Amino acid sequence: MALSRRDLLRTASAVPLSTLAMPALLRSAKAETPILVGSLHDQSGPLAASGTPMVESLKLGIEEVNAAGGLLGRPLQLVHYDTQSNIQMYSQYAQQLAVRDKVAVIHGGITSASREAIRPTFNRFKVLYFYNVLYEGGVCDRNTFCTGTTPAQTVEKLVPFAMTKGGKPAKKVYVIAADYNYGQITAKWMQKYVKDNGGETVAVDFFPLDVTNFGPTISKIQAAKPDLLLSALVGGNHTAFYRQWTSAGMKDQIPIASTTFGLVNEPTTLNAAESDGILGAYGYFEELTTPASTSYVAKLKKQSPGIPYISELAAATYEGFYLWVEGVKTAKSIDRMAVTEALETGLSFDGPTGKVTIDHATHHVTRNAYLAAVKDRKWDVRETYPDAKPQDTAAVCNLVKNPRDNKQYEISI
Repeated sequence: MALSRRDLLRTASAVPLSTLAMPALLRSAKAETPILVGSLHDQSGPLAASGTPMVESLKLGIEEVNAAGGLLGRPLQLVHYDTQSNIQMYSQYAQQLAVRDKVAVIHGGITSASREAIRPTFNRFKVLYFYNVLYEGGVCDRNTFCTGTTPAQTVEKLVPFAMTKGGKPAKKVYVIAADYNYGQITAKWMQKYVKDNGGETVAVDFFPLDVTNFGPTISKIQAAKPDLLLSALVGGNHTAFYRQWTSAGMKDQIPIASTTFGLVNEPTTLNAAESDGILGAYGYFEELTTPASTSYVAKLKKQSPGIPYISELAAATYEGFYLWVEGVKTAKSIDRMAVTEALETGLSFDGPTGKVTIDHATHHVTRNAYLAAVKDRKWDVRETYPDAKPQDTAAVCNLVKNPRDNKQYEISI
């Protein structure tokens, strides 16, 4: 069935024209109705540097599937909305995708706040949802698949490594974090892992996302004299902390490990003096040299010259999309429940981060984790942790026993 004029006008307003191009193989099947793939990501505002590579990863995946003949004999078509780093926009566009556009699946959300703003909409209108971002853990929802890392997969590795990096174990640790559910819960995980490794958290400070003046906080940290600073600051505004930290002469006095540094392109935004030596642990670094990683990065940069740093967020989006594709192929349908049940058989995808496997009980994934330090404005990967499991969420979530669960649990720490 050909696209209606209304469909064409609607799509043209939602996505760049380049994504509408169909390969020759599909033009012979153009009578088939496209399968619509929804996207809600920030391409403007403080989180644009994170959202842009995520959208480009979706475009790449869709173009690859279309070049191979489509899915179930039908072309895929992206319906994307720029949520502008604005929660109200998330809520508005989530309803549009579910009710007006009637997409088959939605990939989207960056912050935990945006995820929790849109997840109930997709449950209400029964649209399958993929959240492809590292987060604090605890989402237990049969309609949602989470493909990013959780604290048990990364923070558990990062904290002990940072506490012993200098040879002399760090005993006093100071925590700074963004003031919303991700930062608040991640700060608790940091405190747990500090305690588990024989340290003491001397203070925890939280900051709204629009804060850019960290002078008073830096003075507090100087007074506390910690051995290590753990950061879960988020977004472009919070990048100012690292610049002010260096200006205050603290950069070489107290080491920093972060669960978020790099997600808005900080190593490129800052100079080497401001970022060298900062530690991070994620499910992916652009600098990974595996064939799958180098191929993915090359294709993405060819498709989108000038693209910001390709972090775990982009790679997990690419892999989340392909897991959904594998689910559709297995189910031989785009029906939400048929695809869900197919994914619950433990489907895997070999992507740029390594092998990623769906865990039925939690709807999270088992995936590799990596630890790296910034060196000359790039990440130098130091450690690899294969097949890391989302054990934190597994402690509170069992969708095999409770398939109707749709909460986010705050895991007892």
